[in-house]
Amino acid sequence: MPQHIPSDSVGIVTPQVAKFDTPLELRSGKVLSSYEIVYETYGELNANKSNAVLICHALSGHHHAAGFHEGDKKPGWWDSCIGPGKAIDTNRFFVLCLNNLGGCHGSTGPTSINPQTNKPYGSDFPMVRVRDWVESQARLADYLGIEKFAAVIGGSLGGMQALRWSFQYPDRLSYCGVIASAPKLSAQNIAFNEVARNAIMKDPEFHDGHYMEKNAIPKTGLMTARMLAHLTYLSDDAMGEKFGRDLKTDEIKYGYKPEFQVESYLHYQGEKFSTTFDANTYLLMTKALDYFDPAQYSDNDLAKCLAPANSKFFVVSFTTDWRFSPERSEEIVDALVEADKDVTYACIESEKGHDAFLIPIPRYVKIFTAYMNRVAKELNL
Repeated sequence: MPQHIPSDSVGIVTPQVAKFDTPLELRSGKVLSSYEIVYETYGELNANKSNAVLICHALSGHHHAAGFHEGDKKPGWWDSCIGPGKAIDTNRFFVLCLNNLGGCHGSTGPTSINPQTNKPYGSDFPMVRVRDWVESQARLADYLGIEKFAAVIGGSLGGMQALRWSFQYPDRLSYCGVIASAPKLSAQNIAFNEVARNAIMKDPEFHDGHYMEKNAIPKTGLMTARMLAHLTYLSDDAMGEKFGRDLKTDEIKYGYKPEFQVESYLHYQGEKFSTTFDANTYLLMTKALDYFDPAQYSDNDLAKCLAPANSKFFVVSFTTDWRFSPERSEEIVDALVEADKDVTYACIESEKGHDAFLIPIPRYVKIFTAYMNRVAKELNL
């Protein structure tokens, strides 16, 4: 247990498991006959179940968004924004966050046992689309008795899920928060993802995705993929401020082992990630990112795609985010305006790059808090 739990923390939390036996037909045509979803909740669901907020996680995220697990010193990945008195105030809201299907933190995914073979699914786990995640999230809401969310909110890939919610289930959310996201990936982003996948699949320990059966891990490939991704999450300014050209020691070694602080940082991040994340899940999640392009089914007209939405929208971007630049958020905003939707947009000045949506930048938190206060007021929470 942490030595000290802050007063604005949701405290010690315990993950829960929901089991589903109703088959889920995926966009690919494949079917999951049964599956489990791991989730956490924070705050209390009110009597009429109108104060629920769904948090959708990004590529490498999971269900542990806030508070502490027993024995851990590090809180959940969005603890800065979820808790008593925080932007998503658990004194008002009941917050739900889950590990998406295909994940590797407890929900059914590539590391789970395939009931047909009694072996880990590995690369046999079917590909999932953002729409499949939204469908499974709606089923989890049904399981918890939540007919309509006060808000569905997500950053990055999570923002794509929130956006998809707005027109896939337009009557099941009042507000939609899309943070540091995009209506589809650029060619450059797809290219980054392909280089990462190639590094994993070319690792000698990949074994066509069935490495668990060989008691192996494609660690080198996964490290390289994470190092590449991490580069895109930071801005040039952020890396310069954090590391500059500082050497680990005062002496140049004239070798190829990491000598600069930034090199050591990337190796550390890659090493840590390779021990906590599954390679098949990484492949699956990046493909879901690549495939997301809902407007393609509406004559490539995003406004037409968003026309069924009934929710109000909150869209946020960050100035130095070049993975999902402000221009991509503005595409969403322009389409929402064209579709005559209620939308609030903020572009936050920050040198933190794409990772800014996870960081408690004062202006960001202030605007986010003000908007969620509006949500609570308009819904009488």
